[in-house]
Amino acid sequence: MDLGSDIPFLHRPGWLSAAEATALLAQLEGRRDWTQGSVRLFGREVPEPRLTFFEGDLGITYTYAHRRLEGRGWSPELAALRDRIRAEFGLDANTVLANLYRDGRDSMGWHRDNERELGHDPHVASLSLGEARDFDVRRDADGATHRFTLGHGDLLWMGTQSQTMWTHSVPKRLKIKKLRINLTFRQVFC
Repeated sequence: MDLGSDIPFLHRPGWLSAAEATALLAQLEGRRDWTQGSVRLFGREVPEPRLTFFEGDLGITYTYAHRRLEGRGWSPELAALRDRIRAEFGLDANTVLANLYRDGRDSMGWHRDNERELGHDPHVASLSLGEARDFDVRRDADGATHRFTLGHGDLLWMGTQSQTMWTHSVPKRLKIKKLRINLTFRQVFC
């Protein structure tokens, strides 16, 4: 289905060079603060099908899926990316939520990033590292879908109305055996 020109997503393949992306992937993969959260599904707590970590400005808190995350400052490599995103897209990101998909069994169901502390029309800059994965978007108005295949070093800009009139997901892909790390930069309003 033709989505027309009003799609609020911009795919920037190779936003990071292969060398930059590979170095960053190695740094992030080696971090010790990856955790597996849980979500409530059909009345019971189940482990999230991915690992996460959170960074942000001191004192900033972000809550999703009943998890309260608190900013404790920035690592140098993620602060540099935050600044680059700010310069290119104008996003005053004060947090980054990182997701590690260990293989194609890890996934993210249909959702939108529309928590109250993100404001009325959140924008998100999403950087992919590692194995390419599908990223599906679906428009609320008519159910039209579009698939982006996000590769190593690709950036997906989710702009105006991307979180208010669309949902998105990272579907399971059982043939994928390698990991993907996704960094989602966003502005949290306290």
